[in-house]
Amino acid sequence: MFYLAILSEILSYFSYRLLQYGSRAYWYYAQNVHSTRYSAEILRSLEFTFSSFRKLLRFGRCLDSFYSALKMMKYPDPTVRVTLIMAKMANALYLLADHFIWIGRVGILRVNLEKWNKVANKYWLLTIVMSLIRDIYEIIKILEHEKNAFKHHTLSCLKNHREVMMDTVKNGCDLFIPLTALGITKCTPGTIGLLGIISSLIGLYTIVNPLYKLSPS
Repeated sequence: MFYLAILSEILSYFSYRLLQYGSRAYWYYAQNVHSTRYSAEILRSLEFTFSSFRKLLRFGRCLDSFYSALKMMKYPDPTVRVTLIMAKMANALYLLADHFIWIGRVGILRVNLEKWNKVANKYWLLTIVMSLIRDIYEIIKILEHEKNAFKHHTLSCLKNHREVMMDTVKNGCDLFIPLTALGITKCTPGTIGLLGIISSLIGLYTIVNPLYKLSPS
């Protein structure tokens, strides 16, 4: 029952993430259509609500990320160990900053939301970058291990390791969200919404089908 509760909580989190980015994509593309302009404003409000609720669901999870980083200290592969530890530590700091944003949004304390949003996005970006470095490392290992049998069939080789490819696509999609929030890239809210939908769907799929989840993660 405990594991079912955890699974239910995770599925709920990714479902709200999917709804959040789905709402963002819809209100952006619908805002210039007169017949759906009112609906777009409602969905824009819903997107903010989903975002705030996800922050509440994440409350306290920074401690889980710190603990997960400590558990990786003895992992035998040094590249995986370093990238995962740095990713988990950065994620813990991102979640900690996210707590301050939620506290400011609900009015518990006066918080400089612009400052903490910037801090949170910097740590989120670092999390994704370290995860992508790990993904690239895994791809290189696969290609080197199977280069003799699949010398001219790189795509066929990678198809046998879909967990790596799915994690790479997910992180690749997520990468542009903090980059745009920090002003480094100029993606529209609609594009960000679509990227968030893709990464959320991959996250849900790997929960339902654990064989497609990159491990350790």
